[in-house]
Amino acid sequence: MAPSADLYRDALNRAEGHVLDWLDSVDSRHVGPITTVEQLTDAFGGPLNDEPRDPGAVVDELARLAEPGLMAMPSGKFFGWVIGGTLPAALGADWMVSGWDQNAAMRLATPATAAAEEAAGRWLLELLRLPAASAVGFATGGTTANFVGLAAGRQFVLEQAGWDLEAEGMSGAPKVTVLVGEERHTSVDMALRYLGLGRGQNVAADEQGRILPDALAEALAAVDGPVIVALQAGNLHSGAFDPMRECIELAHASGAWVHVDGAFGLWAAVSEEWQDATDGLELADSWATDAHKTLNVPYDCGVAIVSRPEVLERVFGARPAYLIQADDGPSDPFARVPEFSRRARGVPVWAALRQLGRRGAIELVERLAANARALAAGIAELPGAEVLNEVVFTQVSLAFGSEERTRAITQRLIADGAVWMSGSNWRGRDILRISVSNWSTDSGDVAAAIEAVAKAIQAVDSGGD
Repeated sequence: MAPSADLYRDALNRAEGHVLDWLDSVDSRHVGPITTVEQLTDAFGGPLNDEPRDPGAVVDELARLAEPGLMAMPSGKFFGWVIGGTLPAALGADWMVSGWDQNAAMRLATPATAAAEEAAGRWLLELLRLPAASAVGFATGGTTANFVGLAAGRQFVLEQAGWDLEAEGMSGAPKVTVLVGEERHTSVDMALRYLGLGRGQNVAADEQGRILPDALAEALAAVDGPVIVALQAGNLHSGAFDPMRECIELAHASGAWVHVDGAFGLWAAVSEEWQDATDGLELADSWATDAHKTLNVPYDCGVAIVSRPEVLERVFGARPAYLIQADDGPSDPFARVPEFSRRARGVPVWAALRQLGRRGAIELVERLAANARALAAGIAELPGAEVLNEVVFTQVSLAFGSEERTRAITQRLIADGAVWMSGSNWRGRDILRISVSNWSTDSGDVAAAIEAVAKAIQAVDSGGD
């Protein structure tokens, strides 16, 4: 049966209605899910039907079953983890990517998606003030983007040591030492594990999680052999940035590859407001960010940037006879990320950047940070509240006296559901952590969040239910 719009129309129309109803509900609904995965397993499960069912009816059933288990992550009142919403143009573009159903791996086979992604990559490099000749790959998320950058680093430092990684693999290779700040994100550790590089060697950090240049210099001096340094733009709890210029210059003087994990914080580079914090960022060798965080595009969309495209292609490139590839020009999209078959993730990035423009992108980042400062200032006025970090970007870490009181207030907030903020543990202390990542968060959401924290404090202190 040949595909036609009529075959899809009913299912897509019903899906559109359900999605629009969902989006209309997110600002007023309980932010967290109102049921558990165990309860939903039975509803979604049971025996598979013997006979086909109407596609539109299946869409309706999916919407009905899923609704109580959805979290209002698109809400401006969602401050848990570093999760953005979705800009309207990016959502529309993502729907079209699904409808077009392109395997966006090759430039010649899928020129429309390749061209959109290449334009988006150029715009990203320009906005983030990174070297214009860098390769940009659209990966599945921040972990995979870190994997890409660190894989390029592994390739480079082993080549510099005279080792043929493609021919010989890692068995018998010179040891690659990876120096990491003691407060790096776990996605860096995961990427290193995937690459067979083992656990990174900790380098001391200050009270805000910034790597200490003197400690890095000492660690570099003690390394004999290939070395990679992983820096951080945006600490998970404080939002702080490693001292980029000083650390990168130290690393390069020792022949190291420098990778920057900037899952959300790399976007600070778009604004002059963080000129000092991001000074020297462009000197690194690779960078990773997550477009569904600060840029607010749909899941999933990591962005890997590598300053030496030829190194990246030696890691991920391939030329099987059955693929249609040009002999010159930019590498194919699959040669920049781990997947051969891949969704056109960069198309929603193109749409988001086109919607925002340069000024809008700067305003988005500055507004997120301003909302974080407003939340910190407002909550700091509440009884027993303490802001633990320098609020330098979009993260706020809070405590409310004792560990027990902090945990109780966090649990009360989550149960109440007017906003969502997540608990964590930072520097040996239980905290309430706020991440401001949603483009739609406004002053009303900030006020509602402060009020929700105040109510949680009152309820816990009064012993109320």
